[in-house]
Amino acid sequence: MIPFSFLLAGALVLLVGVADALSGYQISCGATSAKVAGNVTWVRDGAFIYVGKAAELTGSPGVMPMLSSLRYFPADASSSAATTKYCYVVPAAMHARYLVRTTYYYGGFDGGEAPPVFDQIIDGTRWSAVDTAGGYARGLATYYEAVVEAAGKEVSVCLARSAATAPGRSPFINALEVVPLEGSVYSAINFTAYALSTIARHSFGYDGSIIGYPGDRFNRYWEPYSDGSIPVVESQANVTTEAFWNKPPEAVFRRGLTASRGKSLDLQWPPAPLPAASYYLALYFQDNRGPSALSWRVFDVAVNGQPFFTGLNVSTAGSMVYGAQWPLSGQTRITLTPAPGSPVGPLINAAELLMVVPLGGRTHPRDVIGMQELARGFMNPPSDWRGDPCLPKGNSWTGVTCNQDPLARVIGLNLTNFRVGGSISDNIANLTAISSIWLVGNNLTGPIPDMSLLNHLVSLHLEDNGLTGPLPEPLGNLTRLEELSVQNNNLQGTIPSSIRNRAMLDTRFRFQYTPGNNLS
Repeated sequence: MIPFSFLLAGALVLLVGVADALSGYQISCGATSAKVAGNVTWVRDGAFIYVGKAAELTGSPGVMPMLSSLRYFPADASSSAATTKYCYVVPAAMHARYLVRTTYYYGGFDGGEAPPVFDQIIDGTRWSAVDTAGGYARGLATYYEAVVEAAGKEVSVCLARSAATAPGRSPFINALEVVPLEGSVYSAINFTAYALSTIARHSFGYDGSIIGYPGDRFNRYWEPYSDGSIPVVESQANVTTEAFWNKPPEAVFRRGLTASRGKSLDLQWPPAPLPAASYYLALYFQDNRGPSALSWRVFDVAVNGQPFFTGLNVSTAGSMVYGAQWPLSGQTRITLTPAPGSPVGPLINAAELLMVVPLGGRTHPRDVIGMQELARGFMNPPSDWRGDPCLPKGNSWTGVTCNQDPLARVIGLNLTNFRVGGSISDNIANLTAISSIWLVGNNLTGPIPDMSLLNHLVSLHLEDNGLTGPLPEPLGNLTRLEELSVQNNNLQGTIPSSIRNRAMLDTRFRFQYTPGNNLS
């Protein structure tokens, strides 16, 4: 993942006109009130995350409003600091596509000289490392951007320590955006198996500020790109961008890079060398002359010497060509070669390049639902009980053990002496692969829910809580169950015959219900 940096003030161009409110969620992390930057209102983050500490960057004048605060995540004594992830959870429409952007400006909030390094995670996929030291040293903020599909009814964006995080340092974040995209945007990608991670998005020949919302309805950032050795032309005609699958802003067609008649245009782009991977590459073109019968130009497009599109006929209406799984590595060169007899040379206006990232796996939906409902029923669960309960590997929730093949499944739950309150959700029955449940020494109340579907359960330890009601009959019918401990609760009623018979006849079965309780 290649980070982007931009100036702290005046970074975005504001286009003239009235626009509808930007959809989705624009979140100013750690803010005490809503912030307004240009045409976008940024809300507080309290509705999306319950952990971490807020800080104001009082010593950083000129910072854009949504970056003037941050949320950071010191180590939590109730969980493993090395594996804890801290998750923002944003409502989503199932199978909808979203642009996700995280923005960071350190501002020395913890008294250090350089920002910490840590990981960021989307749902169950480790997205990238966050290393903003280079941008911060130049007085710049840094952002990362991805395109993902929501597997369920929410999208989680998490921060986590990694091997590169120095001891005592805390992950932090200033701003988070989750914006829904229309169905045609980047539609050539199979988002059930892949995500896109933005590498570059440029408006060629343009030398102003970043083009964002409302010019781009999804607030994608189109950065300026000029090459002093390539002539720049201005467009004489407007483009209706509704006809383009990716819905680029009209502003990126106002200028372009060109070559004279009969000559090729050779462009090294993006500027930085690329890691070997598959990429989604989209290129945008428009004949810049006034509309007429002669307002067209024909040329071939090649990438690193390989044909990308042959005989592209570009008019004043504009054109887009793309490759969905294009292998690239190192420096990349785009060559536009005019067709014989073309009245003018080739021209290019804008381009996008996004890395195709395989998803890091999926947790079984029934386990996700079960664990989410269990977390909602608990009071004071561990701070990292948000986002995907199992993934990425190494960042499962505190006390949760999972297997990974083929869909991740919860196979163990141990919150012994975590002082968790609340009740045990009925949805624990969703965890049909679980073999061990230890909720010992907490403050749980209410009844023991039906666990008759937990056919792999071997040990169930609920002792030293405040559970009430009867002991469920189906527990005695779980043929793999070998340990059932419920002592020191407030259970009442008769011990079910299924459990009593198992205790007498099955030498593997250990049943403890005293002291405490009122069972007979």
